[in-house]
Amino acid sequence: METQNAGAGRTTRGRVVMLVDNKVEGDSRVQKAAESAAAAGWDVVLLGLVRSGNGRTWKLGDAEVRLLPLKTPLAKRHAERHRSPLRRPLAYPPGPMSAYRRQWAKAWRADVATRRAALRVAPQAVGTPLFRKAEKVRLTVAGPVSKAVQKWVGFRSRQTSQAQKAGRALRGPLDRAFTASWKSLKGPRAWRRLEPVLWDYELTYGKEIDALKPDLIHANDFRMLGVGARAAIRARAAGRTCKLVWDAHEYLPGVRPWEDNAHWIPGNTSHESEYAPFADAVVTVSDGLGDLLKERHGLKEQPTVVLNAPDRPAGADELAEEISKDGKPVPDLRELCGIGPDVPLVVYSGSPGPQRGLGDMVEALPQLDGVHMAFVVPAPAAGYIQGLLRRAQELGAGDRLHAVPYVPHWQVVPFLSAANVGCIPIHHWPNHEIALITKFFEYSHARLPLVVSDVKTMSEVTRSTGQGEVCRAEDITDLVRAIKAVLADPEKYRAAYDTPGLLDNWTWEAQAEVLDGLYTKLVPGTGRTPGSGS
Repeated sequence: METQNAGAGRTTRGRVVMLVDNKVEGDSRVQKAAESAAAAGWDVVLLGLVRSGNGRTWKLGDAEVRLLPLKTPLAKRHAERHRSPLRRPLAYPPGPMSAYRRQWAKAWRADVATRRAALRVAPQAVGTPLFRKAEKVRLTVAGPVSKAVQKWVGFRSRQTSQAQKAGRALRGPLDRAFTASWKSLKGPRAWRRLEPVLWDYELTYGKEIDALKPDLIHANDFRMLGVGARAAIRARAAGRTCKLVWDAHEYLPGVRPWEDNAHWIPGNTSHESEYAPFADAVVTVSDGLGDLLKERHGLKEQPTVVLNAPDRPAGADELAEEISKDGKPVPDLRELCGIGPDVPLVVYSGSPGPQRGLGDMVEALPQLDGVHMAFVVPAPAAGYIQGLLRRAQELGAGDRLHAVPYVPHWQVVPFLSAANVGCIPIHHWPNHEIALITKFFEYSHARLPLVVSDVKTMSEVTRSTGQGEVCRAEDITDLVRAIKAVLADPEKYRAAYDTPGLLDNWTWEAQAEVLDGLYTKLVPGTGRTPGSGS
Protein backbone atom coordinates (compact mmCIF):
# COMPACT_ATOMS: atom_id res chain seq x y z
CA MET A 1 0.00 0.00 0.00
CA GLU A 2 1.16 3.54 -0.77
CA THR A 3 0.26 6.66 1.17
CA GLN A 4 0.50 10.34 0.39
CA ASN A 5 2.48 12.49 2.81
CA ALA A 6 0.96 15.95 2.50
CA GLY A 7 3.82 17.61 4.32
CA ALA A 8 6.43 16.23 1.96
CA GLY A 9 4.11 16.32 -1.07
CA ARG A 10 5.19 12.89 -2.22
CA THR A 11 4.32 9.22 -1.92
CA THR A 12 6.33 6.91 0.29
CA ARG A 13 6.77 3.27 -0.59
CA GLY A 14 8.75 2.13 2.47
CA ARG A 15 11.82 3.09 4.42
CA VAL A 16 15.24 2.27 2.97
CA VAL A 17 18.33 2.63 5.15
CA MET A 18 21.51 2.71 3.09
CA LEU A 19 24.85 1.97 4.74
CA VAL A 20 28.31 2.97 3.56
CA ASP A 21 31.66 2.98 5.36
CA ASN A 22 32.82 6.40 4.17
CA LYS A 23 31.81 10.06 4.43
CA VAL A 24 29.47 9.83 1.40
CA GLU A 25 30.72 12.96 -0.36
CA GLY A 26 33.29 11.18 -2.54
CA ASP A 27 31.13 8.14 -3.33
CA SER A 28 29.10 8.97 -6.43
CA ARG A 29 27.47 5.53 -6.69
CA VAL A 30 26.05 5.74 -3.18
CA GLN A 31 24.95 9.35 -3.61
CA LYS A 32 23.14 8.59 -6.86
CA ALA A 33 21.50 5.47 -5.42
CA ALA A 34 20.15 7.39 -2.42
CA GLU A 35 18.97 10.37 -4.41
CA SER A 36 17.29 8.33 -7.16
CA ALA A 37 15.59 5.97 -4.70
CA ALA A 38 14.18 8.94 -2.77
CA ALA A 39 12.99 10.52 -6.03
CA ALA A 40 11.21 7.25 -6.83
CA GLY A 41 9.18 7.53 -3.62
CA TRP A 42 11.22 5.63 -1.06
CA ASP A 43 11.89 7.14 2.36
CA VAL A 44 15.71 7.02 2.27
CA VAL A 45 18.16 7.56 5.10
CA LEU A 46 21.82 7.15 4.13
CA LEU A 47 24.18 6.43 7.02
CA GLY A 48 27.89 7.13 6.56
CA LEU A 49 30.72 7.95 8.94
CA VAL A 50 33.37 10.45 9.96
CA ARG A 51 36.62 9.21 11.46
CA SER A 52 37.26 12.35 13.47
CA GLY A 53 35.08 15.11 14.85
CA ASN A 54 31.33 15.15 15.20
CA GLY A 55 28.73 13.72 12.87
CA ARG A 56 26.45 15.85 10.73
CA THR A 57 23.36 15.60 8.54
CA TRP A 58 22.20 17.07 5.23
CA LYS A 59 19.77 16.41 2.41
CA LEU A 60 20.64 14.77 -0.87
CA GLY A 61 17.58 15.50 -2.96
CA ASP A 62 14.78 13.96 -0.87
CA ALA A 63 17.19 11.56 0.86
CA GLU A 64 18.55 12.29 4.32
CA VAL A 65 22.27 11.77 4.92
CA ARG A 66 23.60 11.17 8.42
CA LEU A 67 27.29 10.85 9.20
CA LEU A 68 28.07 9.02 12.43
CA PRO A 69 31.33 9.51 14.38
CA LEU A 70 33.35 6.28 14.21
CA LYS A 71 35.68 5.27 17.03
CA THR A 72 37.92 2.25 16.45
CA PRO A 73 39.51 1.10 19.72
CA LEU A 74 39.23 -2.50 18.49
CA ALA A 75 41.55 -1.66 15.60
CA LYS A 76 44.50 -1.97 17.99
CA ARG A 77 46.44 -5.12 17.19
CA HIS A 78 47.52 -7.71 19.76
CA ALA A 79 51.07 -6.33 19.85
CA GLU A 80 49.72 -2.88 20.66
CA ARG A 81 47.93 -4.28 23.71
CA HIS A 82 50.19 -7.09 25.00
CA ARG A 83 53.81 -8.09 25.28
CA SER A 84 55.32 -9.96 22.35
CA PRO A 85 57.52 -12.60 24.06
CA LEU A 86 58.05 -14.53 20.85
CA ARG A 87 58.78 -11.52 18.65
CA ARG A 88 60.90 -9.44 21.05
CA PRO A 89 61.17 -11.06 24.54
CA LEU A 90 63.12 -8.11 25.99
CA ALA A 91 60.66 -5.44 24.85
CA TYR A 92 58.72 -3.41 27.37
CA PRO A 93 54.96 -3.98 27.54
CA PRO A 94 52.74 -1.72 25.38
CA GLY A 95 51.92 1.58 26.98
CA PRO A 96 53.93 4.31 28.67
CA MET A 97 56.63 2.11 30.26
CA SER A 98 59.18 2.42 27.45
CA ALA A 99 59.00 6.22 27.35
CA TYR A 100 59.05 6.38 31.15
CA ARG A 101 62.18 4.23 31.42
CA ARG A 102 64.03 6.20 28.73
CA GLN A 103 63.28 9.47 30.45
CA TRP A 104 64.18 8.04 33.86
CA ALA A 105 67.58 6.84 32.56
CA LYS A 106 68.28 10.26 31.04
CA ALA A 107 67.32 11.94 34.32
CA TRP A 108 69.72 9.67 36.24
CA ARG A 109 72.58 10.50 33.87
CA ALA A 110 71.82 14.23 34.20
CA ASP A 111 71.77 13.91 38.00
CA VAL A 112 75.14 12.11 38.11
CA ALA A 113 76.73 14.75 35.88
CA THR A 114 75.33 17.59 37.99
CA ARG A 115 76.50 16.04 41.28
CA ARG A 116 80.01 15.50 39.87
CA ALA A 117 80.15 19.13 38.79
CA ALA A 118 78.93 20.30 42.19
CA LEU A 119 81.77 18.46 43.94
CA ARG A 120 84.23 20.37 41.77
CA VAL A 121 82.78 23.87 41.80
CA ALA A 122 80.92 24.13 45.14
CA PRO A 123 82.07 21.37 47.51
CA GLN A 124 80.94 23.28 50.59
CA ALA A 125 77.38 23.26 49.33
CA VAL A 126 77.41 19.48 48.88
CA GLY A 127 77.82 18.60 52.53
CA THR A 128 80.36 17.61 55.16
CA PRO A 129 83.81 16.30 54.19
CA LEU A 130 82.77 12.77 55.15
CA PHE A 131 79.62 13.03 53.01
CA ARG A 132 81.66 14.38 50.08
CA LYS A 133 84.02 11.39 50.26
CA ALA A 134 81.08 8.98 50.24
CA GLU A 135 79.46 10.92 47.40
CA LYS A 136 82.61 10.70 45.31
CA VAL A 137 82.69 6.91 45.76
CA ARG A 138 79.00 6.68 44.86
CA LEU A 139 79.46 8.74 41.72
CA THR A 140 82.49 6.70 40.67
CA VAL A 141 80.19 3.70 40.56
CA ALA A 142 77.02 5.52 39.42
CA GLY A 143 78.67 7.02 36.33
CA PRO A 144 79.39 3.80 34.40
CA VAL A 145 76.34 2.04 35.87
CA SER A 146 73.95 4.81 34.75
CA LYS A 147 75.58 4.77 31.32
CA ALA A 148 75.13 1.01 31.05
CA VAL A 149 71.53 1.26 32.25
CA GLN A 150 70.80 3.96 29.69
CA LYS A 151 72.14 1.73 26.90
CA TRP A 152 70.12 -1.22 28.22
CA VAL A 153 66.94 0.86 28.40
CA GLY A 154 67.60 2.16 24.89
CA PHE A 155 68.02 -1.40 23.62
CA ARG A 156 64.76 -2.53 25.24
CA SER A 157 62.99 0.55 23.88
CA ARG A 158 64.17 -0.28 20.36
CA GLN A 159 62.96 -3.81 20.91
CA THR A 160 59.60 -2.37 21.94
CA SER A 161 59.37 -0.20 18.81
CA GLN A 162 60.33 -3.12 16.59
CA ALA A 163 57.77 -5.36 18.28
CA GLN A 164 55.07 -2.73 17.84
CA LYS A 165 55.98 -2.21 14.18
CA ALA A 166 56.05 -5.94 13.44
CA GLY A 167 52.83 -6.43 15.38
CA ARG A 168 51.06 -3.78 13.35
CA ALA A 169 52.47 -5.03 10.04
CA LEU A 170 51.30 -8.61 10.67
CA ARG A 171 53.45 -10.07 7.91
CA GLY A 172 55.65 -12.57 9.74
CA PRO A 173 55.43 -16.34 10.20
CA LEU A 174 53.80 -15.90 13.62
CA ASP A 175 51.05 -13.81 12.05
CA ARG A 176 50.43 -16.35 9.30
CA ALA A 177 50.32 -19.15 11.87
CA PHE A 178 47.88 -17.14 14.02
CA THR A 179 45.64 -16.59 10.99
CA ALA A 180 45.76 -20.22 9.91
CA SER A 181 44.93 -21.50 13.39
CA TRP A 182 41.88 -19.25 13.82
CA LYS A 183 40.61 -20.00 10.33
CA SER A 184 40.90 -23.69 11.10
CA LEU A 185 39.14 -23.34 14.45
CA LYS A 186 36.41 -20.82 13.58
CA GLY A 187 35.92 -20.89 9.80
CA PRO A 188 33.70 -17.94 8.74
CA ARG A 189 33.64 -16.69 12.34
CA ALA A 190 37.42 -16.22 12.42
CA TRP A 191 37.06 -12.49 11.70
CA ARG A 192 36.23 -11.93 15.37
CA ARG A 193 39.89 -12.64 16.15
CA LEU A 194 41.49 -11.49 12.91
CA GLU A 195 39.57 -8.24 12.29
CA PRO A 196 37.77 -7.27 15.52
CA VAL A 197 37.63 -3.67 14.25
CA LEU A 198 34.52 -4.77 12.33
CA TRP A 199 32.71 -4.67 15.68
CA ASP A 200 33.47 -0.95 15.89
CA TYR A 201 31.34 -0.43 12.77
CA GLU A 202 28.54 -2.48 14.32
CA LEU A 203 28.63 -0.43 17.52
CA THR A 204 28.58 2.81 15.52
CA TYR A 205 25.67 1.97 13.20
CA GLY A 206 23.59 -0.67 15.00
CA LYS A 207 21.42 1.42 17.33
CA GLU A 208 20.85 4.06 14.65
CA ILE A 209 19.53 1.45 12.22
CA ASP A 210 17.32 -0.15 14.86
CA ALA A 211 15.75 3.22 15.71
CA LEU A 212 14.90 3.83 12.04
CA LYS A 213 13.06 0.48 11.73
CA PRO A 214 13.78 0.05 8.02
CA ASP A 215 11.76 -2.05 5.61
CA LEU A 216 14.89 -2.56 3.53
CA ILE A 217 18.59 -2.22 4.32
CA HIS A 218 20.96 -1.51 1.41
CA ALA A 219 24.46 -2.44 2.64
CA ASN A 220 27.28 -1.16 0.45
CA ASP A 221 30.37 -3.36 0.30
CA PHE A 222 31.89 -5.86 2.68
CA ARG A 223 32.09 -4.01 6.01
CA MET A 224 28.48 -2.90 5.87
CA LEU A 225 27.26 -6.39 4.92
CA GLY A 226 27.73 -7.60 8.49
CA VAL A 227 26.25 -4.43 9.98
CA GLY A 228 23.19 -4.72 7.73
CA ALA A 229 22.77 -8.45 8.24
CA ARG A 230 22.83 -8.19 12.03
CA ALA A 231 20.31 -5.32 11.93
CA ALA A 232 18.01 -7.37 9.67
CA ILE A 233 18.33 -10.36 12.02
CA ARG A 234 17.37 -8.21 15.01
CA ALA A 235 14.40 -6.75 13.15
CA ARG A 236 13.12 -10.17 12.11
CA ALA A 237 13.58 -11.49 15.65
CA ALA A 238 11.41 -8.57 16.84
CA GLY A 239 8.66 -9.59 14.42
CA ARG A 240 9.26 -6.94 11.73
CA THR A 241 9.82 -7.61 8.04
CA CYS A 242 13.19 -6.27 6.95
CA LYS A 243 14.89 -7.13 3.67
CA LEU A 244 18.63 -6.96 3.11
CA VAL A 245 20.29 -5.95 -0.17
CA TRP A 246 24.04 -6.41 -0.32
CA ASP A 247 25.75 -4.17 -2.87
CA ALA A 248 29.16 -5.74 -3.60
CA HIS A 249 31.41 -3.15 -5.24
CA GLU A 250 34.48 -5.38 -5.49
CA TYR A 251 35.58 -9.00 -5.35
CA LEU A 252 37.09 -9.02 -1.88
CA PRO A 253 39.64 -11.84 -2.35
CA GLY A 254 41.04 -9.85 -5.28
CA VAL A 255 41.38 -6.55 -3.44
CA ARG A 256 44.82 -5.16 -2.72
CA PRO A 257 44.21 -4.30 0.95
CA TRP A 258 45.14 -0.93 2.35
CA GLU A 259 46.72 -2.90 5.19
CA ASP A 260 48.90 -5.47 3.46
CA ASN A 261 49.04 -8.00 6.31
CA ALA A 262 48.28 -11.61 7.11
CA HIS A 263 44.96 -10.83 8.82
CA TRP A 264 43.19 -8.35 6.53
CA ILE A 265 42.04 -10.48 3.60
CA PRO A 266 41.34 -13.67 5.64
CA GLY A 267 39.52 -11.69 8.32
CA ASN A 268 37.33 -9.67 5.99
CA THR A 269 36.58 -12.57 3.64
CA SER A 270 35.49 -14.74 6.57
CA HIS A 271 33.19 -11.92 7.73
CA GLU A 272 31.72 -11.68 4.24
CA SER A 273 31.23 -15.45 4.07
CA GLU A 274 29.40 -15.53 7.40
CA TYR A 275 26.86 -12.87 6.45
CA ALA A 276 26.38 -13.30 2.68
CA PRO A 277 23.69 -15.99 3.23
CA PHE A 278 21.50 -13.45 5.04
CA ALA A 279 21.16 -11.19 1.97
CA ASP A 280 17.74 -11.32 0.30
CA ALA A 281 19.31 -9.97 -2.89
CA VAL A 282 22.80 -9.16 -4.10
CA VAL A 283 23.66 -6.20 -6.31
CA THR A 284 27.00 -5.77 -8.01
CA VAL A 285 28.76 -3.78 -10.71
CA SER A 286 29.34 -6.31 -13.50
CA ASP A 287 28.31 -9.73 -14.79
CA GLY A 288 31.83 -11.02 -14.22
CA LEU A 289 31.81 -10.03 -10.57
CA GLY A 290 28.30 -11.46 -10.25
CA ASP A 291 29.55 -14.84 -11.49
CA LEU A 292 32.39 -14.83 -8.96
CA LEU A 293 30.08 -13.91 -6.06
CA LYS A 294 27.54 -16.57 -6.99
CA GLU A 295 30.21 -19.25 -7.08
CA ARG A 296 32.03 -18.11 -3.93
CA HIS A 297 28.94 -17.77 -1.74
CA GLY A 298 26.65 -20.35 -3.33
CA LEU A 299 24.02 -17.75 -4.15
CA LYS A 300 20.70 -19.11 -5.35
CA GLU A 301 20.17 -16.25 -7.81
CA GLN A 302 22.50 -14.35 -10.10
CA PRO A 303 23.33 -10.93 -8.59
CA THR A 304 21.59 -7.94 -10.13
CA VAL A 305 23.99 -5.74 -12.10
CA VAL A 306 23.82 -1.99 -11.45
CA LEU A 307 26.58 -0.27 -13.40
CA ASN A 308 28.62 2.62 -12.00
CA ALA A 309 27.20 4.87 -14.70
CA PRO A 310 26.96 8.68 -14.52
CA ASP A 311 23.80 10.75 -14.71
CA ARG A 312 22.38 11.27 -18.19
CA PRO A 313 24.10 14.38 -19.59
CA ALA A 314 21.79 17.37 -19.52
CA GLY A 315 20.77 19.08 -22.73
CA ALA A 316 21.77 22.66 -23.37
CA ASP A 317 18.53 24.01 -21.84
CA GLU A 318 18.89 21.88 -18.74
CA LEU A 319 22.61 22.27 -18.20
CA ALA A 320 22.50 25.50 -16.18
CA GLU A 321 19.99 24.03 -13.73
CA GLU A 322 21.78 20.68 -13.50
CA ILE A 323 25.24 22.03 -12.73
CA SER A 324 24.06 24.53 -10.14
CA LYS A 325 22.69 22.05 -7.60
CA ASP A 326 25.26 23.41 -5.14
CA GLY A 327 25.07 26.95 -6.47
CA LYS A 328 28.43 26.69 -8.21
CA PRO A 329 29.20 26.57 -11.94
CA VAL A 330 31.27 23.75 -13.44
CA PRO A 331 34.98 24.59 -13.03
CA ASP A 332 37.04 24.89 -16.18
CA LEU A 333 39.56 22.02 -16.23
CA ARG A 334 41.87 23.80 -18.65
CA GLU A 335 41.78 26.99 -16.62
CA LEU A 336 42.73 25.01 -13.50
CA CYS A 337 45.66 23.55 -15.43
CA GLY A 338 46.63 26.96 -16.79
CA ILE A 339 46.46 25.91 -20.45
CA GLY A 340 44.59 27.09 -23.53
CA PRO A 341 41.99 25.30 -25.68
CA ASP A 342 44.48 24.00 -28.26
CA VAL A 343 46.88 22.26 -25.86
CA PRO A 344 46.58 18.43 -25.93
CA LEU A 345 45.27 17.29 -22.53
CA VAL A 346 45.11 13.72 -21.20
CA VAL A 347 43.00 13.25 -18.05
CA TYR A 348 42.86 10.63 -15.31
CA SER A 349 39.93 10.97 -12.92
CA GLY A 350 39.45 8.85 -9.82
CA SER A 351 41.15 7.37 -6.79
CA PRO A 352 44.94 7.32 -7.11
CA GLY A 353 47.33 4.48 -6.37
CA PRO A 354 50.33 2.70 -7.89
CA GLN A 355 48.15 -0.13 -9.23
CA ARG A 356 46.03 2.40 -11.15
CA GLY A 357 48.89 3.34 -13.45
CA LEU A 358 49.35 7.02 -12.62
CA GLY A 359 53.07 6.46 -12.30
CA ASP A 360 53.11 5.02 -15.83
CA MET A 361 51.44 8.18 -17.12
CA VAL A 362 54.12 10.33 -15.49
CA GLU A 363 56.91 8.22 -16.97
CA ALA A 364 55.30 8.60 -20.41
CA LEU A 365 55.26 12.42 -20.28
CA PRO A 366 58.81 13.02 -21.57
CA GLN A 367 57.95 11.06 -24.72
CA LEU A 368 54.80 13.13 -25.37
CA ASP A 369 56.06 16.51 -26.52
CA GLY A 370 53.64 19.33 -25.74
CA VAL A 371 51.06 17.04 -24.11
CA HIS A 372 49.72 17.95 -20.67
CA MET A 373 48.19 15.56 -18.14
CA ALA A 374 45.62 16.25 -15.42
CA PHE A 375 45.01 14.03 -12.40
CA VAL A 376 41.51 14.70 -11.02
CA VAL A 377 41.81 13.21 -7.53
CA PRO A 378 40.18 13.52 -4.08
CA ALA A 379 43.22 15.14 -2.44
CA PRO A 380 45.78 16.80 -4.75
CA ALA A 381 47.98 17.57 -1.71
CA ALA A 382 48.23 13.90 -0.70
CA GLY A 383 51.71 12.45 -0.39
CA TYR A 384 51.35 10.02 -3.29
CA ILE A 385 50.21 12.73 -5.72
CA GLN A 386 52.91 15.12 -4.56
CA GLY A 387 55.45 12.37 -5.17
CA LEU A 388 54.22 12.03 -8.76
CA LEU A 389 54.51 15.78 -9.27
CA ARG A 390 58.09 15.67 -7.98
CA ARG A 391 58.87 12.79 -10.33
CA ALA A 392 57.54 14.81 -13.26
CA GLN A 393 59.87 17.64 -12.24
CA GLU A 394 62.80 15.21 -12.21
CA LEU A 395 61.86 14.12 -15.73
CA GLY A 396 61.79 17.73 -16.93
CA ALA A 397 58.02 17.67 -17.44
CA GLY A 398 56.80 19.19 -14.19
CA ASP A 399 55.07 22.07 -15.95
CA ARG A 400 52.94 19.60 -17.93
CA LEU A 401 51.48 17.60 -15.03
CA HIS A 402 48.57 19.03 -13.02
CA ALA A 403 46.64 17.77 -9.98
CA VAL A 404 43.13 19.16 -9.45
CA PRO A 405 40.36 18.26 -6.97
CA TYR A 406 37.12 16.37 -7.50
CA VAL A 407 33.94 18.16 -8.51
CA PRO A 408 30.41 17.08 -7.45
CA HIS A 409 29.25 13.98 -9.30
CA TRP A 410 26.66 15.89 -11.36
CA GLN A 411 29.47 18.11 -12.74
CA VAL A 412 31.95 15.35 -13.60
CA VAL A 413 30.96 14.79 -17.25
CA PRO A 414 31.00 18.44 -18.40
CA PHE A 415 34.16 19.01 -16.34
CA LEU A 416 36.05 16.15 -18.02
CA SER A 417 34.81 17.03 -21.50
CA ALA A 418 37.45 19.76 -21.73
CA ALA A 419 40.17 17.10 -22.13
CA ASN A 420 41.24 15.38 -25.35
CA VAL A 421 41.83 11.86 -23.99
CA GLY A 422 40.52 9.88 -21.04
CA CYS A 423 43.19 7.52 -19.69
CA ILE A 424 42.72 4.32 -17.62
CA PRO A 425 46.13 2.58 -17.49
CA ILE A 426 45.27 0.24 -14.59
CA HIS A 427 47.39 -2.80 -13.82
CA HIS A 428 46.37 -6.45 -13.85
CA TRP A 429 44.58 -7.01 -10.54
CA PRO A 430 41.61 -9.39 -10.19
CA ASN A 431 39.08 -6.61 -9.59
CA HIS A 432 40.43 -4.60 -12.52
CA GLU A 433 39.72 -7.45 -14.93
CA ILE A 434 36.03 -7.95 -14.29
CA ALA A 435 34.23 -4.61 -14.45
CA LEU A 436 33.73 -1.38 -16.33
CA ILE A 437 34.76 1.14 -13.72
CA THR A 438 33.09 4.48 -13.05
CA LYS A 439 35.58 6.60 -14.98
CA PHE A 440 35.03 4.47 -18.11
CA PHE A 441 31.42 5.63 -18.23
CA GLU A 442 32.25 9.20 -17.23
CA TYR A 443 34.81 9.50 -20.01
CA SER A 444 32.31 7.99 -22.44
CA HIS A 445 29.59 10.51 -21.64
CA ALA A 446 32.19 13.27 -21.92
CA ARG A 447 32.76 11.82 -25.43
CA LEU A 448 36.47 11.43 -24.79
CA PRO A 449 38.54 9.03 -26.87
CA LEU A 450 39.95 6.44 -24.46
CA VAL A 451 43.33 4.92 -23.76
CA VAL A 452 42.87 1.85 -21.57
CA SER A 453 45.14 -0.98 -20.46
CA ASP A 454 44.55 -4.54 -21.59
CA VAL A 455 42.58 -5.64 -18.52
CA LYS A 456 39.96 -8.10 -19.72
CA THR A 457 36.48 -6.52 -19.63
CA MET A 458 37.42 -2.93 -20.34
CA SER A 459 39.75 -3.74 -23.22
CA GLU A 460 37.15 -6.03 -24.82
CA VAL A 461 34.46 -3.33 -24.70
CA THR A 462 36.83 -0.62 -25.96
CA ARG A 463 37.89 -2.73 -28.92
CA SER A 464 34.30 -3.70 -29.75
CA THR A 465 32.98 -0.11 -29.68
CA GLY A 466 36.03 1.51 -31.26
CA GLN A 467 36.01 4.32 -28.73
CA GLY A 468 39.71 4.16 -27.95
CA GLU A 469 43.06 2.40 -28.01
CA VAL A 470 44.22 -0.48 -25.83
CA CYS A 471 47.78 -0.62 -24.50
CA ARG A 472 49.68 -3.24 -22.54
CA ALA A 473 49.47 -2.60 -18.80
CA GLU A 474 52.71 -1.29 -17.22
CA ASP A 475 54.28 -0.83 -20.67
CA ILE A 476 55.32 2.83 -20.95
CA THR A 477 56.27 2.59 -24.61
CA ASP A 478 52.92 1.11 -25.56
CA LEU A 479 51.08 3.69 -23.45
CA VAL A 480 52.87 6.44 -25.38
CA ARG A 481 51.93 4.76 -28.69
CA ALA A 482 48.25 4.56 -27.71
CA ILE A 483 48.05 8.20 -26.58
CA LYS A 484 49.74 9.42 -29.77
CA ALA A 485 47.38 7.33 -31.90
CA VAL A 486 44.29 8.83 -30.26
CA LEU A 487 45.59 12.39 -30.41
CA ALA A 488 46.42 11.95 -34.10
CA ASP A 489 42.80 11.19 -35.06
CA PRO A 490 40.39 11.87 -32.15
CA GLU A 491 37.26 12.08 -34.32
CA LYS A 492 37.77 8.48 -35.42
CA TYR A 493 37.23 7.37 -31.81
CA ARG A 494 34.56 9.93 -30.91
CA ALA A 495 32.41 8.60 -33.74
CA ALA A 496 31.75 5.50 -31.63
CA TYR A 497 29.55 7.57 -29.32
CA ASP A 498 27.12 8.20 -32.17
CA THR A 499 26.16 4.50 -32.14
CA PRO A 500 22.40 4.42 -31.38
CA GLY A 501 21.64 3.39 -27.79
CA LEU A 502 25.26 3.04 -26.67
CA LEU A 503 25.32 5.90 -24.18
CA ASP A 504 21.63 5.53 -23.25
CA ASN A 505 22.39 2.20 -21.58
CA TRP A 506 25.36 3.70 -19.74
CA THR A 507 23.36 6.17 -17.64
CA TRP A 508 22.42 6.17 -13.99
CA GLU A 509 18.79 6.72 -14.94
CA ALA A 510 18.78 3.28 -16.60
CA GLN A 511 20.53 1.74 -13.59
CA ALA A 512 18.15 3.43 -11.14
CA GLU A 513 15.23 1.68 -12.83
CA VAL A 514 16.95 -1.66 -12.24
CA LEU A 515 17.54 -0.86 -8.58
CA ASP A 516 13.99 0.41 -8.09
CA GLY A 517 12.64 -2.78 -9.65
CA LEU A 518 14.63 -4.85 -7.17
CA TYR A 519 13.40 -2.78 -4.21
CA THR A 520 9.82 -3.12 -5.41
CA LYS A 521 10.16 -6.88 -5.70
CA LEU A 522 11.46 -7.14 -2.14
CA VAL A 523 9.14 -4.52 -0.58
CA PRO A 524 5.91 -4.34 -2.63
CA GLY A 525 4.53 -1.46 -0.50
CA THR A 526 4.23 -0.53 3.16
CA GLY A 527 2.52 2.85 3.35
CA ARG A 528 5.29 4.39 5.46
CA THR A 529 5.49 8.12 6.20
CA PRO A 530 8.88 9.70 5.43
CA GLY A 531 10.69 10.71 8.59
CA SER A 532 8.55 8.56 10.92
CA GLY A 533 10.11 6.00 13.24
CA SER A 534 7.52 3.29 12.73
